[in-house]
Amino acid sequence: MEDFPIDKIQISGATLASLLHRSSAAAGDIHGYLFGRADVSTPNILSDHSTTAAVSSLLTATITSFLAIPSHLPLPPPSSLIDSAVLLGWFSARRKTPLRPSLKDSETTSSLVSSPSLKFTPQNCNSEVPPSLLLLITTPFQDQLIHTHEYKVFQYRGSRFEAKSLCIVNIGPSFRSQYDSFSPSVQFPLIDLGKNVVEENEDSRQSLASQKKHFNDQNQLNRCAEGFDVTNLGRLISSEAADTLKLEDLYDKMLAKIDALSRLVEQTNARVLEQENRNLKQRYKVAGLE
Repeated sequence: MEDFPIDKIQISGATLASLLHRSSAAAGDIHGYLFGRADVSTPNILSDHSTTAAVSSLLTATITSFLAIPSHLPLPPPSSLIDSAVLLGWFSARRKTPLRPSLKDSETTSSLVSSPSLKFTPQNCNSEVPPSLLLLITTPFQDQLIHTHEYKVFQYRGSRFEAKSLCIVNIGPSFRSQYDSFSPSVQFPLIDLGKNVVEENEDSRQSLASQKKHFNDQNQLNRCAEGFDVTNLGRLISSEAADTLKLEDLYDKMLAKIDALSRLVEQTNARVLEQENRNLKQRYKVAGLE
């Protein structure tokens, strides 16, 4: 399956925006690895004809995260698996250069493709696929206020690059059909729906073991919906599933948690950028350029 074509390559708008921001905020060119998921699906084509053409399987690669370092540093030994995400390929972000792979890009990609330890098996598939993607990012030759970045994705097949379309998945009804490719990262605690456990929760006569489990479940739930009672979550799954007020309360607390994490990421990015600027000034000062 080495030459198995990737039929669809997609990335969330937030991930692409983070990658473009990282490339523009860096002091120079950067490069790094692309991680994500891949799955093979068979389109369900309905037809009134008794004889239909054979439907081939489609390979979809979804970019979910990246690892970036300055381009003057060599890429570290890649790991094929990071936080349940496989290595799909790599990217190179440089400024005011043609949007086409160079000889160095070809050598780097060929090295990744030819490494047996980096191959991965897509979901619903028994064959292995090498990390063959290359995402190029550049800036226009003329500085512009609106059009600030250009990007293009390639797949390395048969010792050459093939240009591919990059599908950006955003939030909205038009993109609802693409949500199936993104698996949720929020892990709710495993709720025991046994009758005895529910009665013990209601009567407040829990044993020491059940109290410890309740405490651990509550801590795990607080990671994605802080302040929502784990007992209410169990009731939503079982007898009180139609309680829209509690369900809305759960969603509100999940959104509040995400909003808090987003603000924390923004503050962290601002501090990192501030530190990078300080380091750049120090390098200029040591080099006698200031």
